[in-house]
Amino acid sequence: MIRNFEDFCQGLQQCGFSMGGGNAKGIFALINYDWQAQENLDTPVKWHCGDPEVDPWEWRMRVLEERTDIAYAKVFFKTSGFIAKAWYPYFYAVRRKGEALEDAYEDGKISHTAKRIYDLISQGHAALHELKALGHFGKADKTQFDRAMIELQMGMFITMTGRRQKKNKHGMEYGWNSTVFTTVENFWAERGYDLPDLDPGESYEKIRRQILLLNPTAEEKTIRKFIMGK
Repeated sequence: MIRNFEDFCQGLQQCGFSMGGGNAKGIFALINYDWQAQENLDTPVKWHCGDPEVDPWEWRMRVLEERTDIAYAKVFFKTSGFIAKAWYPYFYAVRRKGEALEDAYEDGKISHTAKRIYDLISQGHAALHELKALGHFGKADKTQFDRAMIELQMGMFITMTGRRQKKNKHGMEYGWNSTVFTTVENFWAERGYDLPDLDPGESYEKIRRQILLLNPTAEEKTIRKFIMGK
């Protein structure tokens, strides 16, 4: 029974990974969007209620800002998902196969826009609004920019690391929070963890077995797309 944020984090450590938006998409979601209605659960957890202790929507940022053992980004089906630290190296091995961004770009696997964005993020941390300003991305570039951001997250080159508000010329904060990104390697290094070099094939099978434990009815083509990212 998940009744609060701490319960969710403990559950995620046991499961290893989960879709993030409340939709299992044929794989697994620790908390479905309508889970209370479906299972008649007696729990205070409620989507979009605004309470950070019981609102799963708030937990996506809390795991980044308060935990050192959970990653959250658009990593599954081009939408959001959680991965516990113990399971991250397996996805990293499958998606990256030991390849650096420069190598992927030279092989034509990464777009020019994605490389421009990565070069900015690789310097440390960068919020979305900062990336757009530094990279001179205007309104006309929105589709291309958004596609490249997902491309980099799905490829496990960058990941979310928190949020930041915009500041005016006087240093005053204003507007909505903006998501902050860093490289995957930097994200884990800041949390005292170096990603090990694992075999992609063995990693794929380990994830696949775990998916079938969580959801025995998952279809192979869906499993493959979930693990491989394409």
